[in-house]
Amino acid sequence: IDKSGFKGMYHVLGGLISPLDGIAPDNLNFNTLLERLEGVEEIVVALNPSSEGDMTNLYLSELLESQDIKITRIARGIPIGSSLEFIDQVTLTHSINDRVTIK
Repeated sequence: IDKSGFKGMYHVLGGLISPLDGIAPDNLNFNTLLERLEGVEEIVVALNPSSEGDMTNLYLSELLESQDIKITRIARGIPIGSSLEFIDQVTLTHSINDRVTIK
């Protein structure tokens, strides 16, 4: 994250919600995040693109529902330098759904 040029603070949850692995929200670092929200206008969520990442993202969105904070997530898509012929269907679907306007 530091090398990406991102300007801001970041917070490490310490994992993802995963009921099958016995990891519940109480096992992660959400309380400290809530304590750090004063003056925060936006939270950029950077989690693994998996069902556990999606579940954690949903939990975070619900946790912060009453807060006046914009919540965004990093894009999912095709890595730079790769070829479309080697991209799986799920990645391509997310890339199309998360597309941005260029003109």
